[in-house]
Amino acid sequence: MSVAQGFTVLIPARLASSRLPDKPLADIGGLPMVVRVARRAALSGATRCVVAADDPRILAACAQHGVAALATRADHPSGSDRLAEACAALGLADDEVVVNVQGDEPLIEPALIDAVAAELQARTDCAMSTAAHAIERRADWLDPNVVKVVTDARGTAQYFSRAPIPWWRDGMAGDDLPSPAPLRHVGIYAYRAAFLRRFPTLPAAPTERLESLEQLRALWHGERIAVHLTAHAPGPGVDTPQDLARVRALIGAA
Repeated sequence: MSVAQGFTVLIPARLASSRLPDKPLADIGGLPMVVRVARRAALSGATRCVVAADDPRILAACAQHGVAALATRADHPSGSDRLAEACAALGLADDEVVVNVQGDEPLIEPALIDAVAAELQARTDCAMSTAAHAIERRADWLDPNVVKVVTDARGTAQYFSRAPIPWWRDGMAGDDLPSPAPLRHVGIYAYRAAFLRRFPTLPAAPTERLESLEQLRALWHGERIAVHLTAHAPGPGVDTPQDLARVRALIGAA
């Protein structure tokens, strides 16, 4: 894999969260979570890292800690819409690569950011890239909360699903995993800026609605998604108070 060059990291941050109110501002080791995410992302090869925020309190927290941030509308239906607005505001060139790092991933590995960016830069036939790793436990393969991806011979996504794919016709009654191992999708994306600006304007796909997986919209409309295979599962993200406690313990012990 080549080394990524000249890409931008955008970090969408939305204050409202049904399961963890004011999530971007949650304190983790003395820093707001969104600031910790931005500092991790800044350790990658990105030329700039910018938080796309929906609330003045997030902007103020970023300013206090020297993190670049810009204001976006509060009524965006998805993170992709927020990133598209940020992309337009920054005036990014059509062919520039933008990596979407979720604002609730304080343990994100900078090397993974670089790898996903490099994957897209190397795959001129793709509009997006993402990441996946081998599933090691059958329970994860069967878990609908664990998103799976199937790729072709070139490492291009064929489909994403909450179902156990590929379906192991002769082994579903057993306790093993198919070989080669199924792949767990990791929720980090790189986009070409032109496609990121266009993506929110595309009609939602029927498969997207059924699976509640936004990336299926790109496949439905004929775009390709390159998949970087990583050897390691990423650190836990934060979606609930329990997740927050776990990440605080991990960072406190580091």
